[in-house]
Amino acid sequence: MKYYIIAGEASGDLHGSNLIKALFQQDENAIIRCWGGDLMENAGATLVKHYKELAFMGFVEVLANIPTIFKNISFCKNDIEVFQPDVVVFIDYSGFNLRIAKWAKQKGFRTNYYISPQVWASRSSRVEKIKRDIDMMNVILPFEKEFYAKRNYDVNFVGHPLIDAIADRKQVGEIAFRKENNLGNKKIIALLPGSRKQEIIKMLSVMLSVVDDFKEYQFVIAGAPSQDFSFYQQFIKTENVQFINNKTYDLLSISFAALVTSGTATLETALFKVPQVVCYKGSAITFAIAKRIITLKFISLVNLIMDKEVVTELIQSDFNTKTLTKELTKILDESHREKVFLAYYELEKRLGGKGASEESARLIIEGIT
Repeated sequence: MKYYIIAGEASGDLHGSNLIKALFQQDENAIIRCWGGDLMENAGATLVKHYKELAFMGFVEVLANIPTIFKNISFCKNDIEVFQPDVVVFIDYSGFNLRIAKWAKQKGFRTNYYISPQVWASRSSRVEKIKRDIDMMNVILPFEKEFYAKRNYDVNFVGHPLIDAIADRKQVGEIAFRKENNLGNKKIIALLPGSRKQEIIKMLSVMLSVVDDFKEYQFVIAGAPSQDFSFYQQFIKTENVQFINNKTYDLLSISFAALVTSGTATLETALFKVPQVVCYKGSAITFAIAKRIITLKFISLVNLIMDKEVVTELIQSDFNTKTLTKELTKILDESHREKVFLAYYELEKRLGGKGASEESARLIIEGIT
């Protein structure tokens, strides 16, 4: 059978790659075409467009790139028509994917969504569009099934694919990893400033501003696969800062604490059992608009899933050197860390066990046949 999969970000590339592997395992005749990244291509799909060309963050940035976005939408529709897939599978990336889904449904293509748009965070009215345009929804957060049920839409909770991604990764030895990356023997504080340039610009300078107050620790920037070291270099103005590119999981596996930009990385950090401070800062206009439409108590997935504050969130003006120093000091204290660890273990239980990719692949194939 023929599958057309659309992911638009680094996290979607990861989850899409595991879904592709599962599809090939369950359908030996699978032909897969995708929008995504290197991981999806390496898993065996034909890559149409890389997410590096698609990642626009925030309302202002999206407006500035509208011509490119509409060009991509038109190109995607044409490519799907030429390919004639048995199913189109959407992975998150709602602004783009929901537009394609509406068109695809009207054209008679089967539509599946894997990893729901965050309609529970804002503009829940989009559920009606999803019900109209999506034949099957596979969700990865436990509260999403109840959210959709209240709106008369039956979805499948398949577990969270990060459980698989972390469990199946090749393990690294700490001593060898430290030696290979010149990390020395100090306890490591990982800095995860995001994957998009707009995020990194807003986040990394503040993260690095606390380095001189914690000289007994080694700070390490987790570089995103979509960015080169030359881009990060402009922000590094102090000693005791190292850079490692595209090895975030290896870095988290040996880290003592982390400063993390809000997003999937907060959940990844929690699953590696690393105490963290969650950070977010957007443009003034983007933040003002977001405050009007987002109805959540928290912004991090960790706190949302647990429905309480497990990790501190520093948002907008609260994300500054003074407050960040205070909160980092707190998560380095053993008595506080113990409480965080207990919450992390409960979090992992709520996410379900392994097998999200395999279950989602099974449901997709079952839906076609």
